[in-house]
Amino acid sequence: MKKTLLLIAAFALIAFSGCENKKGVFIETVQCSHPVRDNVKRFEKILESKGLSIFQVIDHAQNAKNADMSLEPTTLVVFGNPKIGTALIQCNRSMGLDLPLRMLFYTDYEGNHWLSYTNPEYYTLKHNIKDKKCLAIINKVNIALQTMAEEVADNNTSAAPEQNTKETE
Repeated sequence: MKKTLLLIAAFALIAFSGCENKKGVFIETVQCSHPVRDNVKRFEKILESKGLSIFQVIDHAQNAKNADMSLEPTTLVVFGNPKIGTALIQCNRSMGLDLPLRMLFYTDYEGNHWLSYTNPEYYTLKHNIKDKKCLAIINKVNIALQTMAEEVADNNTSAAPEQNTKETE
């Protein structure tokens, strides 16, 4: 009986600790000093200076306007490095679902400016990547994204907006 209670208590502890919502686990969000349009331009310049490809820029607010709807400024930049992306897809073909990389720039309902991106370390879980070479690539991508996000943000403020409480799909 004691073993059963101990087992139930251990399971409950694990279950409840797994429910803790720590911002930044799967989605990294950084507050920015500039409006969305300026942040996107800054990011495009950073990408170009690093020799990264910009595959597409999607203006969700304009698309909403075209559908007779309104949306605060929200722009998605799809970008990457085909050589690194190919290496990651070779690690696990399902990585193709998450590549190329994306960074979302948006303004919240209070007028604050943000950027968000998927933490590449999440891919190790999502795509069951365990190979050391692949993990090293993901670590480098993670560092590069953090560095670029900080450069775009032009500040040291890193927080998630209160409205963004759901971090995983």
